[in-house]
Amino acid sequence: MQAMILEKIVDLERENRPLTLLELPVPKPKGHEVQIKVSTCGVCHTELDEIEGRTPPAFFPIIPGHQVVGRVSNKGRQVKSLGIGDRVGVAWIYSACGTCRLCRSGLENLCADFLATGRDAHGGYAEYMTVPEEFAYPIPDNFSDIEATPLLCAGSIGYRSLNLCGLSDGEILGLAGFGGSAHLVLQMVKRKYPNSAVLVFARSEKERIFARELGAAWAGDFGERPPEKPRCIIDTTPAWKPVLDSLEILKEGGRLIINAIRKEDRDRKLLAKLDYPSQLWLEKEIKSVANVCRSDVREFLELAASIPLRPEVQTYALDQANTALMELKTRRIRGSKVLCIGNDQY
Repeated sequence: MQAMILEKIVDLERENRPLTLLELPVPKPKGHEVQIKVSTCGVCHTELDEIEGRTPPAFFPIIPGHQVVGRVSNKGRQVKSLGIGDRVGVAWIYSACGTCRLCRSGLENLCADFLATGRDAHGGYAEYMTVPEEFAYPIPDNFSDIEATPLLCAGSIGYRSLNLCGLSDGEILGLAGFGGSAHLVLQMVKRKYPNSAVLVFARSEKERIFARELGAAWAGDFGERPPEKPRCIIDTTPAWKPVLDSLEILKEGGRLIINAIRKEDRDRKLLAKLDYPSQLWLEKEIKSVANVCRSDVREFLELAASIPLRPEVQTYALDQANTALMELKTRRIRGSKVLCIGNDQY
């Protein structure tokens, strides 16, 4: 099979082709695993974090990719819930122990044995992959493979972020950054909280225009003052400055949700300028989002199908993965980026 692999940590400021296209043996499923013939795989900022070493892979070489759609092409002898030909998706959560206190309480995203697809196990930048059957999700029929792909990470993590806000209908939500996840959150809010205005903060004027097209009540640059203070803000950026900007305009008693596996280091020194009276006082909260649970993926796919939610997508061939990654790195974004592997619609 063909696969794009990462062989080492790479500084993307100096090297713009971190992945190499290789021919590799097709992986065989064991026990409770299914083999998936991959159709599409999303390109996520977390891949940049892996490549640049902020959340380094468990081993090298590794096949990245954790927003995967395809069909079951083979299965281990102990697989019971899936059959050959079933269309399934794979998300960031590759597996968890299932027996610890956190797993039993529904917080498998915090399990000490949590494994991430494309970081701790080979992912979907390839023609085939394997995954435990209980971590493969049926895809609703009203989504094409391409449409379904961003739902498995950008959408699911956005769903978890929105739930962590504790938002009530009519309260204002802010979105810091407007890429793959935030543009799906905006569409979710319009369904779940129809009376809540959404304010968008984005560096790019193209992203701000896109936000208004999708129904944002206001869109401005980071540091600009919105017409009203939001009750909650979801930060989807890789940088630290939006964190400080968001805290400053957050309503008293409000909550900032940081939706990022890691933050880039280049502006970390800004944290020294955190001002308690203006940015943290009046019982403002900061809460991080750590990974996703299986329940997030299942519930979000059901919600997305009922809306139905339509992601904005840019498509690429498998051998164009480096191009997609560098466009993501340099913020050339409109919606989500998807690799078409067993799918010729790019």
